[in-house]
Amino acid sequence: MSQMSLFSAAAREPRVADLDGLLAGPGQVVRRGATARISVVVTDEWRVEALTTEMAGIGITAEHDAAEPGSTTVRTPWLDELRHVADAWTAGAVKRPPADWSLDGARLRWWCLAAGSGQPGLYSLALGVSDQPAWQLIGAALAASGVPGVLVGPRADGPAYRIVGQRRLARLRELVGDPPDGVPDAAWPTLISR
Repeated sequence: MSQMSLFSAAAREPRVADLDGLLAGPGQVVRRGATARISVVVTDEWRVEALTTEMAGIGITAEHDAAEPGSTTVRTPWLDELRHVADAWTAGAVKRPPADWSLDGARLRWWCLAAGSGQPGLYSLALGVSDQPAWQLIGAALAASGVPGVLVGPRADGPAYRIVGQRRLARLRELVGDPPDGVPDAAWPTLISR
């Protein structure tokens, strides 16, 4: 019988605040008065559908707009509940995680949905290209969750954290749970076939 981690996505009910997992990757947060919204640009239709479905699961109706050719912006509506996320994640125009931030399964799941991709034996979690001040702090939170990754730059298909190894991939899969319907196998953390 397998044990569920206390930090896995299924260990507790999902919350609106978990959407800050999108900010670990290429997601952005914007304030407006007492509200804020989180958005992420994705290039795969399955990501649009998966993000929309997962947001509906926490009572949010996602909004979509065409971005650059071949991409879509998926975003939340303006929400009071996201204002504290915006305040915690921004210093002026710079995105960075709060000092006490941790990556649990629910937050990692959002990051995988928005910006995860795999190949045999490894899994990559893309970062925001212009979010370099946050990369090291996000990497530290990733390592603290039991899934240390290697930071790869733009010349190596990054910026991203690359997770390699059976044990790390198993831990990541344990944390994020099963993929939603319609997610391609290569886009979700899987174990190395032997």
